[in-house]
Amino acid sequence: MALPIYSPAFSDALVILGAAGLVIPTFARFRVNPVIGFILVGILAGPAGLGSLTAHAPWLYYLTITNPHSIDAFAELGIILLLFSIGLELSFKRLWAMRTQVFGIGAAELLGSGIIIALALIVLGQYWTGAIGLGLALSLSSTALVLPIVGTSGPVGRLAFAMLLFEDLALVPIIFGLGAIAPFGGGGVENILHSVLYGGGAVIAMVILGRFLLPILFAQAARTKSPEVFLAASLLVVIVASTATTVTGLSPIVGALLAGILIAETEYHGEVEGTTAPFKGLALGVFLITIGMSINLRSVAEYWMQLATAVIGVVAAKSVVTAALLRLSGVRRGIAIETSALMASPSETTLIVLGVATQGGLIAARTAAFWQTVTAIGLTITPLLARIGSDIARRIEVASREDDPLKDTGAIPGTVVVGFGRVGRLVADMLRTHDKSFVAVETDIDAVAEARREGYPVIFGDIARPQLFERLNLGKRDALVLTMDQPALSVRIVRRVRRLYPDLPIVARARDTTHAAELYRAGVTSAAPEALEASLQLSEAVLVELGVPMGPVIASIHDKRENLHRQVRDAANLDFEPRITGKRLRDLEA
Repeated sequence: MALPIYSPAFSDALVILGAAGLVIPTFARFRVNPVIGFILVGILAGPAGLGSLTAHAPWLYYLTITNPHSIDAFAELGIILLLFSIGLELSFKRLWAMRTQVFGIGAAELLGSGIIIALALIVLGQYWTGAIGLGLALSLSSTALVLPIVGTSGPVGRLAFAMLLFEDLALVPIIFGLGAIAPFGGGGVENILHSVLYGGGAVIAMVILGRFLLPILFAQAARTKSPEVFLAASLLVVIVASTATTVTGLSPIVGALLAGILIAETEYHGEVEGTTAPFKGLALGVFLITIGMSINLRSVAEYWMQLATAVIGVVAAKSVVTAALLRLSGVRRGIAIETSALMASPSETTLIVLGVATQGGLIAARTAAFWQTVTAIGLTITPLLARIGSDIARRIEVASREDDPLKDTGAIPGTVVVGFGRVGRLVADMLRTHDKSFVAVETDIDAVAEARREGYPVIFGDIARPQLFERLNLGKRDALVLTMDQPALSVRIVRRVRRLYPDLPIVARARDTTHAAELYRAGVTSAAPEALEASLQLSEAVLVELGVPMGPVIASIHDKRENLHRQVRDAANLDFEPRITGKRLRDLEA
């Protein structure tokens, strides 16, 4: 059978695949979020863009998407796979720990934003039933865009995920609730009860069966040593779970999320995540292209004032409500602002609710088309809002004195950690573990903002500046730890600190034995040549793995470390045995 090369489906598939192949590397090269690239492809290649010119330039047929609905299924699959991948990063224990945020802040954010937007629309003349439908629709935020931007591990990501999870769970009750008040709808309450009963039963059944069947399924797939079989098993689980929740009245994304959580409880979650990642990215790109295709540039140019006012109004209302709720719940100012900016835009599910409201007669078709364009524009500017929120939060965190570790001179932390990269953060974590107070100093403003959002007492500043020396009040400290990988600067700081504070213990990170010798000559108390110590630990590990008895291994490591002692002592011309931070005598005598 000949391939229908001139079929619209084939042409659209080529455009989509070509866009994915060009957008991701091109925008990554210029450090631009590929979300914007995919939306721009949808705008340019869609029926309202270059696709409208195919009658005058037939060759554009091969560069445009002629039927926007032909890729709707792929877009929905992208969202499902996205929620599935998010579920892989979670666990039932983590979800239970988030229950207050999900059903507290999440519910308050959705209802608060919906009420504010609905009241504004009523004032502008919208009938109350339509205003409720629009308010609830526009109060939803985009899971497909927000979580890839911010993740789920940081403080902002955790809050955003909690609110988005509640919105995803509330989508079906919203749809049935609108059906109950719609003049052409009906059976809303019965549908809600049906969804709760059968949907809840399906979820319970999937949890019970998944715990027993999934390990068996993936164990069999793993035994084949075939990535294709593993991928097929993963997609089968996603499709079955999504279908089960859809049939019982819930959203398919609930099933996808639950499938991911169930697999996350098994030992196969890492392999599943890696196998499905490429398909998730491609399918999500297709979804973003469909968003771009829903933007008609001619309509935007004609009604730009009304559209701009509507977008600004929705973004402002949702931002204010979210930020106020987070602040009232005790969230730091910077985190609240960054989270509110991420949650400010409407969602892909807004389009679903708008369709239900239109079918039920709550809003007119022309009104729905207007707000669909507002939603598409809002989704397009989501990365920009995220960047603005992050920049504002960073400046607030750095400039704010409310959490300045040095503002209270009566409660001075005991240790000063200079540098808050990977080494400084590890030192801080160990100090925390043993309930030792500290304050960290970092010259990277982004690192300072991120550390403060995570609750670390970090200040922005350069330890080489005299003003910071005075603020740190090193004379009253218990110790100074230098973790930055700048050999010349660390030696210079050690000399200065030792001259001013002869009794202050100074522990410094050294690059090698030569650098350690320089630090000892400058007056450091203890030096840690990280490269050499890491080499010793690697040597110990490989010798043990090769079957060498532990006793001879420990003895040889001890001898090597003693040689390092002598090298440092000779290089520094010391008349005492230097202390090289590493494994202690208890390890050598074990």
